[in-house]
Amino acid sequence: GSLFPEHLGKKPRSSTAKPEPTEPPPVPLSLEQLDRIARNKRAALERLASAQTPPGFGESWKEGLSAEFGKPYFKQLMTFVAEERKCRTVYPPADQVFTWSQMCDMRDVKVVILGQDPYHGPNQAHGLCFSVKRPVHPPPSLENMYKELASDIEGFQHPGHGDLTGWAKQGVLLLNAVLTVRAHQANSHKDKGWETFTDAVVECLSSNLEGLVFMLWGSYAQKKGAAINRKRHHVLQAVHPSPLSAHRGFFGCKHFSKANELLKKSRKSPVNWKAL
Repeated sequence: GSLFPEHLGKKPRSSTAKPEPTEPPPVPLSLEQLDRIARNKRAALERLASAQTPPGFGESWKEGLSAEFGKPYFKQLMTFVAEERKCRTVYPPADQVFTWSQMCDMRDVKVVILGQDPYHGPNQAHGLCFSVKRPVHPPPSLENMYKELASDIEGFQHPGHGDLTGWAKQGVLLLNAVLTVRAHQANSHKDKGWETFTDAVVECLSSNLEGLVFMLWGSYAQKKGAAINRKRHHVLQAVHPSPLSAHRGFFGCKHFSKANELLKKSRKSPVNWKAL
């Protein structure tokens, strides 16, 4: 016989082995437990979203946009902007990048004006497109907007400053496609991810609200507005108010009065363009 018999250490299988004890059948969860599980899951998702939410982001806008905050492109974008701020001057200041989301509840937006890139001079950009804080002089495009307003809206007078907060509080979303810029370098933060994020903002408004008036000035804004659902919303298009193009159809476009007519048709209150 072999020195190491094969059966050594193995118990012979008995034919009368007891069957494995079976698990008791699971007790179905009560409605209360299911509800608690759903609530806990929601709360966990909310905690995750708020952990990823950039500082200064308006509360009412989080629900529709928090899905973006967890995406790789947005994390890379936040890292890029933070790195830029370490060694360069970036506008607007970090606490003003999302000013547009703090001015009114997302559900109260009535008019959307799309811009391209924040102003890149000191003390200009503050998170609303075309707008500058007092006492900075209104830049040329904004001066041309005021000229058009003076001819379009009865009683409109140049406010003597360039701060458009008064419009934003009434539900005029003043959104740039790119939300940060390096000082004195136009378009320096282009193609870093902001365009994807602001496309998501436009898409969120287009799908969740109705009867908005979008003002798209110039080919850049018009391209960005291509995804707007034109069956649900009104789209007004013209050339850009920049001095390079305003005389080719921005002057005389009457978008401000047209927007108010369209809002009234949608049973929304008109914008007081003079309240600046």
